[in-house]
Amino acid sequence: MRNQTAVRHFTLSEYETLCLPDSHLPTAVGEQLWRRLDQNGKKLLVSFPSPKTEYQWELTAQGWVGQFSLPHQLQLNILPKLPIARLFQLWEAAYELPLAHLTDGLTTLDSLPAFFNLLAHILAQRVIRRGRQGLQQAYVPETADLPYVRGRLVPRQPTAAHPTVQLACRYLAQTTDIADNQILAFTLHQLARSGQCNPAAQTAVRQAYHLLQPAVSLRPFTAQDCQNRHYGRLNQDYAVMHALCRFFLEHTGPRLNDGDHVIMPFLLNMAQLYERSVANWLRTQLPAPYQIKAQESTTVGHHDELCFQIDLTLYGENGRPLAVLDTKYKTPDKPSQADISQVITYAKARGCPHALLIYPQALPQPLNVLVGDVQLHTIHFGLEQPLDRAGDDFLQQLWAQLHL
Repeated sequence: MRNQTAVRHFTLSEYETLCLPDSHLPTAVGEQLWRRLDQNGKKLLVSFPSPKTEYQWELTAQGWVGQFSLPHQLQLNILPKLPIARLFQLWEAAYELPLAHLTDGLTTLDSLPAFFNLLAHILAQRVIRRGRQGLQQAYVPETADLPYVRGRLVPRQPTAAHPTVQLACRYLAQTTDIADNQILAFTLHQLARSGQCNPAAQTAVRQAYHLLQPAVSLRPFTAQDCQNRHYGRLNQDYAVMHALCRFFLEHTGPRLNDGDHVIMPFLLNMAQLYERSVANWLRTQLPAPYQIKAQESTTVGHHDELCFQIDLTLYGENGRPLAVLDTKYKTPDKPSQADISQVITYAKARGCPHALLIYPQALPQPLNVLVGDVQLHTIHFGLEQPLDRAGDDFLQQLWAQLHL
């Protein structure tokens, strides 16, 4: 039976370092953290006790926030610098899901666990409602031996050794066991096993999963599988559910093992969230004829030797590229040489006269300089105020810098 002693919480904020005495973190747990969160994507920098660290553990948060339970009744919490309500606004913009009107829970959110549980509860409620109305169905081809003709007959050679009166038929069968529903089932299954849901959310998640279980197979899916799906009149509500599934599949994991228990951390990539929210805000608010395109690939060289993935590209009349924009979820005094070189290279690759670095707040030492034939600017999409107000201020800066 699992130990019921009190959980010990270790807490730090974004980009802060937490120092722990060697005895406070078992070596095996620290090694798991290092392998799963440091070596796998630099989500958390882990320094082992040594003379360099004065024989302490040093855990340094990167651009990820969240909570994850550890073996030996330990829990590590990485807090965002933003208020949770503002974080919710960023999330709504990043995933294009204005959900605040669906619940009054937003006003009482005070932690990342509350944020996680609110979204899990919304997903479960929507699945339950759809399940009671009737799950999306589709026709899939099947082949079977039947005592009657269904669909069309499949020719086959009769055999004397195994005579049969059954007819081989190929037909279309209506089923709910399709990817649209399997994505929901897999996500709910992961949430139920995550150990992150509070009792109310866990009850709703299990109820939703058990509603799907008899009619839907459990198959693994990734966050990418939730994107670029087709929706019509009969399954439009699946768009919101799949967006919620994408969020959970992107931000739960990797797993940490605690004996027979599987613990799935909830880690939110703040840099990714910031980039997506800026991109989607611009996509919906830019006036014609301006357009924004995110994550465009651009190649350079006679044989496409170099390939760049550009955060954002701003286009004007006749599809002419005006500027490349690179979001930076950090607040330095001034841009780094690496960031400047990167965005200038992007601008030259796209043939843009302007390159802009976007920060969450105004820099103490902003830049507005000409680098060769590219004008470099630093502007900010602030997070201190509501998103709409921050976006309006950002647009004013953008037009001023581009002289539009």
